[in-house]
Amino acid sequence: MSQGLVFDVKKYAIHDGPGIRTTVFFKGCPLRCAWCHNPEGQLAKPEVMVKAPRCLPGCRVCVKSCELKAITRTPKALEVNRYECNGCGACADACPSQAIELAGRRMDTAEVSAKIFQDAIFHESSGGGVTFSGGEPLMQADFLEDLLTECRRREAHTAVDTCGYVPAQVLKRFSGKVDLFLYDFKVMDDDKHKQHTGVSNRVILENLRFLARNGQKVVVRIPLIAGVNDDDENISRTAEFLQPLPSLRRISLLPYHCLAADKYRRLNRGESHRTFVAPPKERQESIKSKLESYGFTVAIGD
Repeated sequence: MSQGLVFDVKKYAIHDGPGIRTTVFFKGCPLRCAWCHNPEGQLAKPEVMVKAPRCLPGCRVCVKSCELKAITRTPKALEVNRYECNGCGACADACPSQAIELAGRRMDTAEVSAKIFQDAIFHESSGGGVTFSGGEPLMQADFLEDLLTECRRREAHTAVDTCGYVPAQVLKRFSGKVDLFLYDFKVMDDDKHKQHTGVSNRVILENLRFLARNGQKVVVRIPLIAGVNDDDENISRTAEFLQPLPSLRRISLLPYHCLAADKYRRLNRGESHRTFVAPPKERQESIKSKLESYGFTVAIGD
């Protein structure tokens, strides 16, 4: 029985594939998207997150529980030395006010499967299923494959939400084992892609070609970010790249939202958080129409 690092299991998810779904969030991602809305999913290790308003004045339970002395309590704040912290979770378990939580815990396939199939009745009645997201689930290939095998045994519909930045042999390993790939697609220009995500998009483009040419069902998901990928040139280049790919005819446009700002603060990464905005509604509709003119079925916000 394999184990993996998971930072959340979300029930009754309605934006991660068809129907009502259970979404399992894997921890660890090869990209560092400047607009990431799940920063707690980036690093492939457990991390302490602090909700400062919940911290009780004078309480030092977390400080006493930390054997590595990675937590200090000053008159103004609770401070975590993230170089010393090993993510054991003792502080989160001890905190009486839930001011500390641990993002990322080791779970085995039986634990995750038990959580997933608590909602089996909702999956079946809605045409839903299970989505593996992140982070990047393909970074934990053995764990993901075991979970997909159990889902297949239980006849549950499966989706994998991927950034596509994985070795080709890893992606090929999952060909035919996933009902639906939700494929994140950022920007066509390679230099701009490197600037905003930290990596080239060449592997991502080639892996998408592989999935489409091998008959996999794929929905391309494009985060819409003003000044990054909403210009006419990028939209045209995106459509021209996607159009020749067989079986790829659905695109989801996901307008940027800034709901993750508090997560960056709780991880002590507030200085790394950049503020973006979504294109205006009329621009979103214009992009939708442009992509539809190439023959795609396009949805906004789904």
